[in-house]
Amino acid sequence: MPKTTHIATRIAELRAQLDDANYRYHVLDDPAIPDADYDRMLRELDELEAAHPELITADSPTQRVGAVPTGSFAQVRHAIPMLSLGNAFSDEEVAVFVRKIEERLGRDALAFSVEPKLDGLAISLRYEDGRFVQGATRGDGATGEDVTANLRTIKAIPLQLRGKDWPRVLEVRGEVYMPLAAFKAYNERALVEGGKVLANPRNGAAGSLRQLDPRMTAQRPLAFYAYGIGLVEGVELPETHSQTLGRLRQWGFPVSGESDVVEGLQGLLDYYRAIGDKRDRLPFDIDGVVYKLDDYEGQAEMGFVSRAPRWAIAHKFPAQEQMTVVESIEVNVGRTGAVTPWVLMQPVQVGGVTVTRATLHNADQVARLDVRNGDTVIIRRAGDVIPEVVRVVVEKRPAGTRPWSMPSHCPVCGSELVREEGEAVWRCSGELTCAAQRKEAIGHFASRRAMDIEGLGERFIESLSDLGYVQSVADLYKLTLDDLLEMKRRADERDDTTPETVKSGKVATRWAENLLEAIDHSRNTTLERFLYALGIQHVGESTAKALATWFGDLELIRHLPWPLFKRVPDVGGEVARSIGHFLDQAGNQQVIDDLLARGVTITDTHPPTPKLRDGLNLATLLVDLEIPKVTRVRAEQLASAFPSVQALLDAPKHNFVSAGLPADTAQALADWLEDETQAGQLVAGGDALARLDAITPAAAEVAQGPLDGQTAVLTGTLSALSRDEAKAKLEALGAKVSGSVSKKTSFVVAGEAAGSKLDKAQELGVEIWDEEKLLSFLAGHEP
Repeated sequence: MPKTTHIATRIAELRAQLDDANYRYHVLDDPAIPDADYDRMLRELDELEAAHPELITADSPTQRVGAVPTGSFAQVRHAIPMLSLGNAFSDEEVAVFVRKIEERLGRDALAFSVEPKLDGLAISLRYEDGRFVQGATRGDGATGEDVTANLRTIKAIPLQLRGKDWPRVLEVRGEVYMPLAAFKAYNERALVEGGKVLANPRNGAAGSLRQLDPRMTAQRPLAFYAYGIGLVEGVELPETHSQTLGRLRQWGFPVSGESDVVEGLQGLLDYYRAIGDKRDRLPFDIDGVVYKLDDYEGQAEMGFVSRAPRWAIAHKFPAQEQMTVVESIEVNVGRTGAVTPWVLMQPVQVGGVTVTRATLHNADQVARLDVRNGDTVIIRRAGDVIPEVVRVVVEKRPAGTRPWSMPSHCPVCGSELVREEGEAVWRCSGELTCAAQRKEAIGHFASRRAMDIEGLGERFIESLSDLGYVQSVADLYKLTLDDLLEMKRRADERDDTTPETVKSGKVATRWAENLLEAIDHSRNTTLERFLYALGIQHVGESTAKALATWFGDLELIRHLPWPLFKRVPDVGGEVARSIGHFLDQAGNQQVIDDLLARGVTITDTHPPTPKLRDGLNLATLLVDLEIPKVTRVRAEQLASAFPSVQALLDAPKHNFVSAGLPADTAQALADWLEDETQAGQLVAGGDALARLDAITPAAAEVAQGPLDGQTAVLTGTLSALSRDEAKAKLEALGAKVSGSVSKKTSFVVAGEAAGSKLDKAQELGVEIWDEEKLLSFLAGHEP
């Protein structure tokens, strides 16, 4: 076979596979191949066509994107006008619509094709001999704009019809829209990258189709549903609209899975309510449903009035957007400490409900919208979702308003509000003392992998907190039997669920005794569990274990300056700052004091690992503290001139210059030291250096294990112990247990039915342990 023939065959195969993948994804909602395989095939096709441009065809998947901007849109005259629909806003208006058809046609039991009314942009697609040749917007109904190049970028629109027996000319009418999940993801990415944020899915779809550069349209997550036809030449279509939709689906067009056929007025109203009930769960925006007389003969007899058909109508849902005035901007602290700004506004009816509050999501959203007290705003409410502010009507803004800014401290507990770099959400750092976070903090503290207080479930946590028995996690350790029984009685009375045994005076106490026993049992715990139980943002089990392993002592950890936490492997600046913010809050430190005073004991305190001391001296401490203008070179000059932290604190500024610092650096250091908080961090760092200097050789041996510095991966099922137990034993011997295999993996433990991780290990030549070798190793290294 000649080489060119072989390449042409491969190109045809790739096109067929890609077209089939698009059809299955967009029409059948049944993806056949992973995205990575689709991308690989598309890339191969693109490379083959680039090498053989004579084999490129207009309907190739590669031709969806790449045309240059035209500079303007040509006008397209619709062969059959794209008419608007009349609207119904009540059941009565729908009843009038049905009655008029019944009277004109002289029959009842009418069948209607019904479908959601997508909130997108109506378009017309023209196909000649099965090939897409032109696409246009609705425009004024008679004339639209030629947006063919942009429509070609939408994968849901077939460039070549599937199947057979197509009309010679076929015009398909439908809606281009932006799926809600894709709209949200696009805006989130735009916020991160500093791009333009879309106002709403409908505007996003309309604006995307009117981009003069099709390459811009290709970057927007657009989709398409067909809902009807225009001009048809060369074939006879079915007798009903619903059958035509089925034919369109066979030819490769996506049709809404919510489309249906119902009978009579009651069928229409039942459908309207069913779609209304699931409206908020649909993956796209709708503003109503559309009813169409299903049979074409009846449609022709009904005809048209003005610019709308008599045989179809849109039954609209209540308006979801309204205008109102902002009275104030407040913040709410959630169960996890996330701080959400919201507006108190003049009451307004939205979606059939009177609302006075709307969310602003986060500080970035407030800044983007520039919402201020006194502003007139557009708010949106979708079903049961909390209303949100979508736009400010700037032209109605009162004079003298000022931009809003996030408060610096929590309105509930007074702790500092913090936002990590790159994050949109502000959080209250008073995790253990903030009343808004109390239930979440207690639930986490008592969880199995934390303090493991068996029996302290969500219902008891709610009652203990709501009824005032527990103000912080430390209060769990002062509960008495009388407290629990009284709490249970009050909770049952509040919920009107008082058992007969309580009403008759026979109070069951075993549950309370068991709970007190579980609380008492939790008093003896490990440092790893204790740190995890505190609920510090970003400190999960593995980070808690690393902190416990490297520092070994709660008293050392709780008084360290935050930069020194970066000395622990896998703890970066974001996590280190989070730990520091938590420990900087006096309330959190007080709760730790209370826990220790009420008998909570760390059973595995040990000296810090010698690795922590390696490379840590006064110079590196100064660099870690991120003092302005103090580079590593300047830090080493200071360390050479001053023997200790205290000597540095006591030195006058001119001594810094004598040590070799430029005048501006010496001034920056002096200014930094004048801040009591900053100076306190330096003192804490000095204390840590002294503590680390005291490590003895014996302590060094204790702090290291036989697997120190090695990385293990577990895969498959082990028969003698659980995956968690195996992980804990390996970590106790110094190993880091990872979830993925790489060149840095030291060994892989493979149990029964080991999968892709074992394959990857064999491919990379990583050492493989079976369960027998693991158990033998563990037995030989028992404490």
